[in-house]
Amino acid sequence: MPNQPFSPNFRLMLDHKVPMRDGINLSADIYLPPDGDGPWPVLLLRTIYNSKDARYLSWTDSFLKAGYAVVLQNCRGRHDSDGDWDPYNCEIPDGFDTHEWIGQQPWCDGNIGTFGLSYPGFTQTAPALLRSKYLKALVPIASQQDNYGHHRVDGAIAHATSLFFANMMGRVMQTEALDRLDWNAIYRHLPIVETLDQIGDCSYYRNVVEREKYDEFWSSYSLRDRYDEVDTPSLFVTGWYDSLLHETITVFNGWKANAALKETRNRTKLLIGPWSHQVGVWGREPLGANGKFEDVEFGQEAVGDIADIHLRWYDALLKGIDTGIDDEPPVKIFVMGSNEWRHENEYPLARTEWTKLFLHGDGPHDAQEDAVGGGSLDFNSPESSEPPDRFRYDPDDPVPSWGAQYQTMDLTGPRDRRKIEQRADVLVYTSEPLKEGIEITGPVSATIFAASSAIDTDFTAALIDVFPDGQAIILTEGICRARFRNGTDNPEFLEPNKPYEFAIDMWDTSNTFLAGHRIRIEVSSSNFPRYNRNLNTGNPIATDTEIRVAHQTVFHDAEHPSHVLLPVIPGS
Repeated sequence: MPNQPFSPNFRLMLDHKVPMRDGINLSADIYLPPDGDGPWPVLLLRTIYNSKDARYLSWTDSFLKAGYAVVLQNCRGRHDSDGDWDPYNCEIPDGFDTHEWIGQQPWCDGNIGTFGLSYPGFTQTAPALLRSKYLKALVPIASQQDNYGHHRVDGAIAHATSLFFANMMGRVMQTEALDRLDWNAIYRHLPIVETLDQIGDCSYYRNVVEREKYDEFWSSYSLRDRYDEVDTPSLFVTGWYDSLLHETITVFNGWKANAALKETRNRTKLLIGPWSHQVGVWGREPLGANGKFEDVEFGQEAVGDIADIHLRWYDALLKGIDTGIDDEPPVKIFVMGSNEWRHENEYPLARTEWTKLFLHGDGPHDAQEDAVGGGSLDFNSPESSEPPDRFRYDPDDPVPSWGAQYQTMDLTGPRDRRKIEQRADVLVYTSEPLKEGIEITGPVSATIFAASSAIDTDFTAALIDVFPDGQAIILTEGICRARFRNGTDNPEFLEPNKPYEFAIDMWDTSNTFLAGHRIRIEVSSSNFPRYNRNLNTGNPIATDTEIRVAHQTVFHDAEHPSHVLLPVIPGS
């Protein structure tokens, strides 16, 4: 127990060595409340980033004031911790050993909660598999089941995210050096497998781009078949614009359905706000005045206090205080558009009415300045006489990523897509103005019937809320890589110019399209650098350097009813 306070708000044990089972010591900063000898419940952050991040220190201050001790630990091989970092794999035993060590300290009352965003979300869920008796409550923000659904998305490579992650392989993130790199040139480098060869360690990235199937590289740390091994209640937190939204929902549903104990299943919860991976109540960039996030204002209700959200959960599970949280339904979502919070009993919602909106063409795409395509969107199945739409996809001039769940902070979120929609390689289909509001909450998907001159290519879809003033705000989007249309275990090339059905998972959203707004779907063949470019050759993706132009045809007739499937919520 330290006997000299370093601050009127806490006592500190700096760079304390926590022993692991293999003799490696991990560095931890231990913060204790300023008064008394405890013991206290302990809140743990395990991070590959800087444990002295201002946001986490701010949360620590709030936790200390509420009567918790806090441990901020560097993961193996990061910053002041010893050993070599083995991404993800090392976190299961190291996390468990840390729980066991903390639980036996005189300043711990035997109750541990955890917190952290992104990779520190995984450092919470992964060691929960080993079920330390001291671990009682998790708050994983933007976590994942595994990286197969994060760095590989239905066969496409989450290009920018994977490259950025691979650049963290050193002991300390060289953020200033990374900011000086020409990232546009890095993203465009071919072959993609050699992108990082001149920068540093590229073994992780090589695995990402070369391992198309779900194999031992991905499964070695995956939760997907192990949810029945966990027994710690978790409050999963994410945002509708978070790059880990889809993964967080997957983990929540796995935990909720399969956790070992009924109490764990009953107490596990999900919270989704109008936030991204970096922007929101937890982000490096908080929401602005009136909840402004890029091109949309979500109101003050969207801002919130993330420390208070944690404490309401911890007080119930670690201190036995009746905060009311156990009496609430397990799912709490922010419905954009109407800009209100609502509790639900499950996700997706049981009362969902799955509704098809069909694509209809309206002549050739109008690429004049300030104009978008003239296709329409309605609830009526297309007739056999409708002609298809066509566009030219050039991998050397891909559609730029702009908004939605793209992880890069300055490109993410609810962005106005009008400039994107002026491109000749973006087909646009828009409904008439709505006479009354329509809420969609849940997973969105598109079925696109299309043909290509190439034997392999991509098709993309995006869901847009068109405001009365013309703003075209993106909600969510998806991609399908043609060769993997039947799954990554069954790659199959296209027969040129033959129509095929492409199923596009567009992830999830919750939005009320208000009266006077219009619903819009964009269809194209690239979303770069969020996803790597399909070069249209059919060559091995990792090593391909040849670029070919593809001529794409999108069908919407009785035999090929291209549509988007929306999760409409009745009576909302």
